[in-house]
Amino acid sequence: MKYVRREITPISNQDFYVLQNHFNAQFDYPLHYHPEYEINLVFNTWGKRLIGDSIESYADADLVLVGSNTMHAWTSASHTSDARVITIQFATDFLNKQTLSRNVMQPIKTLLEKSHQGVLFVGEERDVLHRKILELADMNGFEGVLGFLSLLYEMATANYRLILSIAHNLKSIDHSNNSRIIEACYYIQNNYRKKININDVARLVNMSPSAFSHFFKKRTYRSFTDYLIDLRISHACRLLIETDMSIANISEEIGFNNLSNFNKVFKKRKRKTPKEYRKVRLEVEMQII
Repeated sequence: MKYVRREITPISNQDFYVLQNHFNAQFDYPLHYHPEYEINLVFNTWGKRLIGDSIESYADADLVLVGSNTMHAWTSASHTSDARVITIQFATDFLNKQTLSRNVMQPIKTLLEKSHQGVLFVGEERDVLHRKILELADMNGFEGVLGFLSLLYEMATANYRLILSIAHNLKSIDHSNNSRIIEACYYIQNNYRKKININDVARLVNMSPSAFSHFFKKRTYRSFTDYLIDLRISHACRLLIETDMSIANISEEIGFNNLSNFNKVFKKRKRKTPKEYRKVRLEVEMQII
């Protein structure tokens, strides 16, 4: 992928988490990804935030949980010397599946599953979490572990919104040990370029269209149609950045036979036309390479 770097994080097998406190942050690290989860608190500045195929403006303070192998980067437009970033990274297996399956851990389990879509915290609850992260920065040893777990639980029970409409990683879907949802999602992800409808997928998993519609929405948190459109638009974003394909060819490649309809749906989902998205994304990425 263009301008995307695989970061080697400083966390070791002996760490619950690693906290890095960046004073006078320069925001010169390129668009990157890594297998670890990451909490980023950015304050005393403003600029652009890139998470996956999302480009959004942020202002002081910005607090986001980024999932495993999800591309991300922040830029700063303030050019001040007091910009600060606190980054907390932790491994995907810092808690085992048996621990996460306990009732008391369900909020944290759900939060981590959703992190592949980027989790943004806002409002008064963000301010509370901001203070807890500042406190955690002064902790170490067992006190730090307890503070970190407390922070995760408060994040999990706070109000938040998902930055990305869809995550490509099927691990982010509530499988609930049900092979039918896995089979359905794999089928959609392997055939989204073709003309497919809910009847095709319902037949595949031996369900009626009506029953499958309820079943699918309960486990993916969106309707079949929205899931399919979000998947197509997400792939379109990647093609707009990673290739020189024409917008017309991209439209056809992802399953839209009508260019006008593709442009309309894309703008509704991304608040920019495909041409505008390609231009803005490249401009932002060039600031951080």
